[in-house]
Amino acid sequence: MNPDEIVLNFNPGTLVILNVVLGLIMLGVALDVTVDDFKVVARRPRPMIIAIVAQLLVLPAVTFGLTLILPVTASMALGMILVACCPPGNISQVLTHRSGGNVALSVSMTAVSNPIYIFVLPLSVAFWGSLRADTKALLHVVSLNGWQMLLEILLVIGLPFVVGLTVRNRLPRLAGRVQPFVKWFSLIALLAFIVAALAGNWQYFIAFLGLIVLAVTIHDAVALAIGWTTATVGGLGTRERKAMTFEVGIRNAGLGLGLIFTFFGGLGGMAIVAGWWGVWDIIAGLVVAALWARHTKRRTGSVKGDASRRGMAAAARAASAAADGANGTAPPPASGTTRTDSPA
Repeated sequence: MNPDEIVLNFNPGTLVILNVVLGLIMLGVALDVTVDDFKVVARRPRPMIIAIVAQLLVLPAVTFGLTLILPVTASMALGMILVACCPPGNISQVLTHRSGGNVALSVSMTAVSNPIYIFVLPLSVAFWGSLRADTKALLHVVSLNGWQMLLEILLVIGLPFVVGLTVRNRLPRLAGRVQPFVKWFSLIALLAFIVAALAGNWQYFIAFLGLIVLAVTIHDAVALAIGWTTATVGGLGTRERKAMTFEVGIRNAGLGLGLIFTFFGGLGGMAIVAGWWGVWDIIAGLVVAALWARHTKRRTGSVKGDASRRGMAAAARAASAAADGANGTAPPPASGTTRTDSPA
């Protein structure tokens, strides 16, 4: 049995339900976004620039490399590429909060990146998918229409996002009451849909269980590592590193599944990869968030941790200076201005 030749069982009515759920997810995200979130990015653009580079360039490039290393078929490789090219998942803010990260930064990054993905996603899938001969052949077989995919994404992501953003900024009280319900209902509905899709095609999932689990587990771990590494190299603080890790590592696999059913005919390898991604990244994300929060609290006394490694060094120098002052020892003159990074 070849996953490249499998077509998963689904019907148009199921696809409509999935698109509605995805629209609700984006509505829930937008209902929690204010104009101030965009202003935060404008005032401190560096974390956003790092996040965009990590998501749009580094993650797809590394994913393409993984498809060359792992023993995956063409359809599975294209599924991995599609997931990597999807926008961040809605649960990234939940995981950022549970880990003690900078939730405001996570929301701001989602607010800015989702509109970008509306236009970039089709181009990214077409570009990275065309670099392998076998995945390029699949793109030709399904005759991927970039403009049609753009229209689909505009309807599923763009329209709900604009509606939610408008309601949030014009009717903030209504948005505050509705947002928690929409957010959690849509998240649970998406998880239920993915589980149902896997259960309805269980024989295919079991047939390739080992390879699928291996590929998705490694891919998800690499995605989380890319978020942490780029944030660390960029000199961001602990809370920002947590936000960046989940913003890059958690992808909207549900959107990917919808696109697979719409444009790729439910191609088996792609759909199974995206479906298992949607389940596994939530499980892995919750574990990482809990362990990270515990580690940070044990190290610093708070789940939020230090502002940055520079901030810790400055705090140590300040404490030393205060101790010297208490002992009657004059601190040495400052040799310049010490810069610290505070959370956004």
